[in-house]
Amino acid sequence: MQITITARHFSLTKAIRDSIEDSCEKLSRYFDQIVNIHITLSIENSRNIVDMSLHASKFNLQANAVAMDMYMAINEAIENMEAQIKKLKDKVTDHKKKRIKDDPKYVYSNLYEDHPSEKTKRVVKTKRMVADTMTVNEAIDILSEMEEDYFFFKNVETDEINIITKKDKDYFKLLEP
Repeated sequence: MQITITARHFSLTKAIRDSIEDSCEKLSRYFDQIVNIHITLSIENSRNIVDMSLHASKFNLQANAVAMDMYMAINEAIENMEAQIKKLKDKVTDHKKKRIKDDPKYVYSNLYEDHPSEKTKRVVKTKRMVADTMTVNEAIDILSEMEEDYFFFKNVETDEINIITKKDKDYFKLLEP
């Protein structure tokens, strides 16, 4: 995560910079796909104004705050951004329960059996699996604990169904549509 701080109409002190960096690190606890954060601090007519923009994998968020004290304005902007990130995370993880048949997260997999005498293939088994929403690293952790050679999941970053397979003990292969 890259943090860029711009100060207008005053010189930026190390204490303000450290306060902003500590506060921004706390934001990564809620959402780990944050690419960069740009914060603009300005003083106009004895008002301290903080404009904050955050760029995550597919999302751009904005937060503004005005206060008489710069630290109070920074804290207010961070709190506003934190609320937006929590709302975004809930939207991405989608905690709503849906009917199984209507749920697009289900993956259908067919196994075919070859018949040498016949030149056709027969469906032997149909397997239905729920594709959980997670990051690639989480899927690798789950697959490493499983005995299966593959794992279906819905990627948080691309919002697509992906498959991760075991290449060998230490290496994995990610298949994207």
